[in-house]
Amino acid sequence: MKKIQKYLPAWIVVLFLLASCDKGFDEMNVNPIALTAVEPAFQLNTAILNSVPGYGNLSYETTIVKQMITPFSGQGSAANFNQDNRTVSNGNWVSIYETIIKELTDVIAKTKSDPTRVNLYNMTRIWRAYSFMILTDTYGDIPYTQAGKSYLEGLVTPIYDTQESIYTDILTELDAASTALDATKTKNASDILYDGDVVKWKRLGYSILLRAAMRLSKVNPAKAAEYVAKAVAGGVMQSNDDNALIRHTANFTNPVGSPLNGGQSAFFYLAEDFVTFLSKTNDPRLTSIAVRYVGATSGAQQVESRANRTPAVQIGAPLGYDNTTIGAAVTASKLTSLWDYSQLDKTRMAALLAPSFLVTYGQTQLLTAEAVVRKWTPGDAASLYANGIRAHMRQLASYGTTTAIAETAITTYVQANPLITGKELEQINTQYWVASFLVGPETWANFRRSGFPVLTPNSYPGSDLKTEGFIRRLTYTDAELNVNKTNVLQAITRQGANLLDTRIWWDKK
Repeated sequence: MKKIQKYLPAWIVVLFLLASCDKGFDEMNVNPIALTAVEPAFQLNTAILNSVPGYGNLSYETTIVKQMITPFSGQGSAANFNQDNRTVSNGNWVSIYETIIKELTDVIAKTKSDPTRVNLYNMTRIWRAYSFMILTDTYGDIPYTQAGKSYLEGLVTPIYDTQESIYTDILTELDAASTALDATKTKNASDILYDGDVVKWKRLGYSILLRAAMRLSKVNPAKAAEYVAKAVAGGVMQSNDDNALIRHTANFTNPVGSPLNGGQSAFFYLAEDFVTFLSKTNDPRLTSIAVRYVGATSGAQQVESRANRTPAVQIGAPLGYDNTTIGAAVTASKLTSLWDYSQLDKTRMAALLAPSFLVTYGQTQLLTAEAVVRKWTPGDAASLYANGIRAHMRQLASYGTTTAIAETAITTYVQANPLITGKELEQINTQYWVASFLVGPETWANFRRSGFPVLTPNSYPGSDLKTEGFIRRLTYTDAELNVNKTNVLQAITRQGANLLDTRIWWDKK
C-alpha cells in the first residue's frame, strides 16, 4: 500500500501530461480539404449519369428484342442463349438500386423542406420515378417504400413492394412533381440535362408519366387513360430540343461504345430481324447504324479498309446459334465467316463520345399516337406517328454529320410508310422498337407491353426458359437472396418463381 501511495502522484502527473499533449490531436488529424457534405445537385447529376444503359444492355435487353446479338459463349452468355447469367443480369440492380436510388433518396431528404430548392427536389422526384420504373420493369416486385434508407433510417433489409403499388405511386409522384416545378423559383443551374430549364424538366416529367401510364394498357386501361390525359394536358416534349440525353466526354465515355471499341469489339453484331426490317422498308436509318467489314475472317480483320456502310450489303446475324454452330448460317448468307456480319458502327453511333439518349420526343410522339388510337386522348394518330418517325431520323444527326439523314430521304420514307387502319398498334410499336434502339430497358419493356414487333423466339438449344418464347424478366441477384432472403422469398411467393419466364404485373398476354 505504501508503494502504491508513493508512486501514485507520478502516475497522475504522467496522465495529466498525456491529456495535455493530446489536446488538438483531433483537429490536427482532420483533412482540411475533405468533403464534409455533398452538394445535392451534384448527387442528382451523378444519378443521371449512372442511368445510361451499359454492357448489360447489350447482353440482355437489346438481344431479347433481337436488335443485337453475340454468338460467343463464356462470361457473356446471356440472352443470346436465353440463359440466366446473374453476373450480367445484375447490372440494373447494381447501378440503379445500389447506387442511383441511394443518391436520389438522400437528395430528397436534404431538399424536401427547403423552399429555395423546390425545383431540385421535384427534378429528383421525377428522376427517382424514372429509375424505379426501369428497376421494377426489369425484376418485378422490388424494394420501394423502404429503398435507399439504410443510411437515413437504418433499413438494411427492406421489404419488397408489389409492382402494382409501385406503379400507383410512380404515377402519383410524376404527376405531382411535374406540376410542382416552378419556373419562378431558383433554378438548378448545374443540371446536366437541361441546365436548369424548368420548362424542359416539366415536359420530361409529363413524358415519363405518359410512358408509365401506357405500361398499364393491358392490366388497367382505365387508370392508363386517366394518366395519359394528365400527361398530355400537362405538356409533353415538343421537339428534339427536349430530348433527355447525355453527351459523353473523355472522362465519361459512352458505356455501350466502351466495350465495342475495346475488348468486345468483335463480339457483338446487329441481329438479323433488325437489319431485315430496316432493309425491307428501305429505311435510311440503316445507313446511319450499320457497318459491315466485308470478307473479314477474324476480329483483327474488322478494319476500316473493309468497312462498307451501304444498306444493300448489310446482313444481320441470326439468333439460335453459337460460334461453333453458326457455320451453316454463314454459308447460307454467302459470307466469309461470322465476323463478316453487320455490326453497330463503333466509329459513329457506338463511338466513345457518342451521346446516350434516355427519353426522346420521337418516343413520346409514338406513344401519344397509340393513346389516340386507343381513344385516351384527342389528336391525329397518323400525324403523330409520322412525327415520331421524323423525330428519330432527325435525332441521328446528334451522332455526327455522317449519321445525319437528309430531309428528302425522311420525307420519302414517311410517305411510303403511312399509318394503316387496322394495323396501327403494330406499326406504332414497331417504329417505337426502332426509335428506342440502344435504349434497351425501354425497348424491352415496350415489346413486352405491346407484343410488337412480331418476332420469332430465339431457338438456341439448352435455353433456361421453361414456358415462354422470350425472357419476360430478369431474376433477383444472388447477393440479394443472401442478404435479404426473407423479403425476397415473400416477393417470389407472391409474384411467381424466380425464373426468366415469370411475367411481371403489367405484362399480360
